Amino acid sequence: MAASTSRRELITNAAVRTLAESGMRGLTHRAVDQSAGLPQGSTSYYFRTRQALLQATVEWLGELSIADLTGFRALTQSRPTDIEQVATAIARVLSGWLTVDRDRVIARYELSLEATRRPELRAALITSGAALRAAAADLLATIGARDPKTAAGPLVACLDGLLFDQIAGAGEPLSEEALRHAVADLLQQTRNPRRPDKTD
Repeated sequence: MAASTSRRELITNAAVRTLAESGMRGLTHRAVDQSAGLPQGSTSYYFRTRQALLQATVEWLGELSIADLTGFRALTQSRPTDIEQVATAIARVLSGWLTVDRDRVIARYELSLEATRRPELRAALITSGAALRAAAADLLATIGARDPKTAAGPLVACLDGLLFDQIAGAGEPLSEEALRHAVADLLQQTRNPRRPDKTD
């Protein structure tokens, strides 16, 4: 069983690399075999169809993202948590996703677009997204956000937009310190949200 799990992880990691390098059109069983350094037919043995391979890759990316947030759970054990402490932790993860784990982010964007045409992938993305939003809500509760559950969705969306902007090269590259400041501002808004001006 351990060997089987290891082989599946090897294949899904190779699928992530293939997606990042060649996009959806380049994701084939043969290409993944080559990327993983496995004999031809290995990927199709574990994932008979392309849909099965895509589904497994989406789920694997979700697992990795949740694992990256493991350190955040330690922060929630000490309440209240300082905004700067949380911002530093989030910025560290974002910086990792923009550098050493850049392929994972690109692969997720490729799969997200494909999911608009494949309900099965969309369901998997919704599941992993819900787990991320739950982790975000826990963190927001530690910094005294007024409505952690409601604020979690917009916060994750803003962070995802920040990631996309950096990955796509639409803006100036941000250092980890700049990311920390941006995240701290977002977190502060959840504690003191702006309210529409009242008119007479």
